[in-house]
Amino acid sequence: MSLFELSEAENRRKVQPLARRMRPVSLEEFSGQQHFLGEGKLLHRLIKADRLLAVIFYDPPGDVHIKYGYIKNTDFYVIKIASGFYGNSQWGIPSSQGMMLLFNQKTGESVAVLLDEGHLTDIRTAAAGAVAAKFFAPKAVKGIGILGTGIQAKLQLQYLKEVTTCKNVWVWGRNPSHVQEFKAVFDGEYDIQIAKTPAELAQQVNLIVTTTPTEKALLQLEDILPGTHITAVGSDTSDKQELDSAILSKADLVIADSIPQSKSRGEIYRAVLSGAIAENKVSELGTAIQNIHLQRSNEQQISVVDLTGVAVQDIMITTAVYEKYITKMQG
Repeated sequence: MSLFELSEAENRRKVQPLARRMRPVSLEEFSGQQHFLGEGKLLHRLIKADRLLAVIFYDPPGDVHIKYGYIKNTDFYVIKIASGFYGNSQWGIPSSQGMMLLFNQKTGESVAVLLDEGHLTDIRTAAAGAVAAKFFAPKAVKGIGILGTGIQAKLQLQYLKEVTTCKNVWVWGRNPSHVQEFKAVFDGEYDIQIAKTPAELAQQVNLIVTTTPTEKALLQLEDILPGTHITAVGSDTSDKQELDSAILSKADLVIADSIPQSKSRGEIYRAVLSGAIAENKVSELGTAIQNIHLQRSNEQQISVVDLTGVAVQDIMITTAVYEKYITKMQG
């Protein structure tokens, strides 16, 4: 990762190198929950703007997301550009790319450009997945299922260590070599089993994380065991769908990280569009974390948390990285 320091006129063209890949950030350090995902009232009370634009490409397939916003009574606003080009692996390039742009909220001046190549987006998404599991997964997690084998799949499993001690993991992916690579990363730390199909995976676990860019549902209602929690990460456009909408119809709890955003993208959007669920079935993550009555009441309930990504996470992680960098340079 590189950071271009722009706060001093004479430094506008200088590159200040940071570590190429940042160390993993702990769940508390990144999410702190009260600061990132709305446990407490920060999310609803302070966010002035949280917006998303998306550009979709078809040949080769990819999508670019532009998120922006600011938190009232703070110093900065952030514009984030993040992309996913899913054929990049054939050229040895990570599918995630992008950067974070930091500006002075009082003057509009450029402060910093973080060339994170999508890494900060990957981290904050994984942290959000761990928070979702903390509040909505069953207390007794007998098995973890990961659909997908890419960067986000690996990070989701890594961050789940913060909220569950379960070591029984099932993984499914379309590319056998990628599945074996995923298994090799976690062998010795987890008991990794390879599923032949998403349905086989779902029959072995009660905590599932979906991380693929598919436009055809991978999981059907009949695949899901009673008591299962699903964190759906991959569907972040209007075309993507990892879960058949009947799953959301059957689910006891349906949670969106952003209700306004769920009206145009993600699993909830697809389910509402098909008539499988009504909009009033959906709770927002920040509200549900605060309200125990919107959480599980028994171990047989099915829960789905649909994460399409919100700008508040980008604002907070970008600010934290920049401020830590400045502190390090001054120290």
